[in-house]
Amino acid sequence: MPRVVFASSNHAAGFHPAVDPVPDDLPPRPDTYYGVGKVAGEALGSLYHDRYGLDVVCLRIGTCRERPTDARGLSTWLSPDDCGRLVEASLTCPSPGFRIVWGVSANTRRRWALAGAHEIGYRPQDDAEVFADEVDRRPAATDSYVGGEFAGSSFDAPA
Repeated sequence: MPRVVFASSNHAAGFHPAVDPVPDDLPPRPDTYYGVGKVAGEALGSLYHDRYGLDVVCLRIGTCRERPTDARGLSTWLSPDDCGRLVEASLTCPSPGFRIVWGVSANTRRRWALAGAHEIGYRPQDDAEVFADEVDRRPAATDSYVGGEFAGSSFDAPA
């Protein structure tokens, strides 16, 4: 069966509160125009699944980089190795249908649920906690949102 793995983003749901745990099935609530674009991609995936039976896995990716750089990253980090594991699971799981899962590592401070990712066979192995002593661990006021600083006023459109 044909399949699409869509690199979405946490910014597709960035204005939701970052409760613990943040469930996989959050409806769209983008925090930027970038997030709006990711929501559109998820919606197209849903349409193609419903209309044509295409399997579509949307990965709401967190902070994907070599190492986290701030307090938020200690919870949202997706290591490059875990990113590879997540994409592999998305490509090889049998009949995923349409689903949205969080792209995040097994971070000690993680708030995003991994239930949906576990259902497709993703087993993260890395934890941002190994970098905790290297980053500024003071939370930002906007860390109470899924999208972090992107939900803050510094990303407002010019007046």
